Amino acid sequence: MYVLCSPCILNPSLRAKGITHPSDIALFARSIGRCKKFGIDVVPLPCPETQYLGPDRKPGTFLERLNTPEFATLLDELCGTVNEIIKERGPPLCILGVNSSPTCGVTSTYYGAEGDKPAKRAGRGVFYAKFPDIPALDVAEFSKYRIYLAAPLFSESERSYNSAISELLRSHYFEVFLPQDTGDNHAVRDRQEHVRIYNHNRRAIRDADIIVAIIDGADADSGTAWEMGYAAALKKPIVAIRTDFRMTGSHERVNLMLEQTGTVVTNKNALLTALGVPVDKAPEQPVKKPGTGIITSFEI
Repeated sequence: MYVLCSPCILNPSLRAKGITHPSDIALFARSIGRCKKFGIDVVPLPCPETQYLGPDRKPGTFLERLNTPEFATLLDELCGTVNEIIKERGPPLCILGVNSSPTCGVTSTYYGAEGDKPAKRAGRGVFYAKFPDIPALDVAEFSKYRIYLAAPLFSESERSYNSAISELLRSHYFEVFLPQDTGDNHAVRDRQEHVRIYNHNRRAIRDADIIVAIIDGADADSGTAWEMGYAAALKKPIVAIRTDFRMTGSHERVNLMLEQTGTVVTNKNALLTALGVPVDKAPEQPVKKPGTGIITSFEI
């Protein structure tokens, strides 16, 4: 398994001058760390802007700097090179890009002011637009992969379902903290153990990038509801899965405070979609063991 990657994620010096901040570097490092953790090869794409304008360039839109026949020819040549990689290795898991880039933006790009349209608009950059059939993810989204799985864990069926959801997430390259895996034995725990579990789980919520909550049942589990509330106070993104078709009100599938806390989905595929997983590219094999997985020989 591999991803195609904007080369500036591996080498931020390729970006236009003055646009890279420490927060960008942190996002890049976390994304590469996710690939290393799950043994995903990272294949850098060529950088059209560097090849055309050189490394010492100022920021600019496509219309200002790149809207030329020569650049169009260069894009076609680079697309041919990338298609050869795909032909040899098979389809990638996705393309990793950096939003706002005129060439490698995923959901937004600085295309340039045109008529009444703003300089920044929705859509892919001009290079990534050449590969419409390959899922593309912004590096800021891909870097969010540490999940806290909040769920009731008081029966065999609950724990089995929790484990199934956990394995589903791990198979899509998420790191999952599942409280029931931390050795909680409610039959023998004392007050000191209560404090340890509370602090351990609270710290895990703070460390998570995303909270996934299972809220099936006539009413959501009280512990899960607390975890969702705490995560909401920390401004963590929350995705709740409720396969239970019962309604709790005229318009609510579950308690309205929980329903308004995050995104509520009703099946596993919708859960993956809400987490930004390209479902049609889901891996069919078990997750690989960790490895370096970085390929840096591709020319920019």
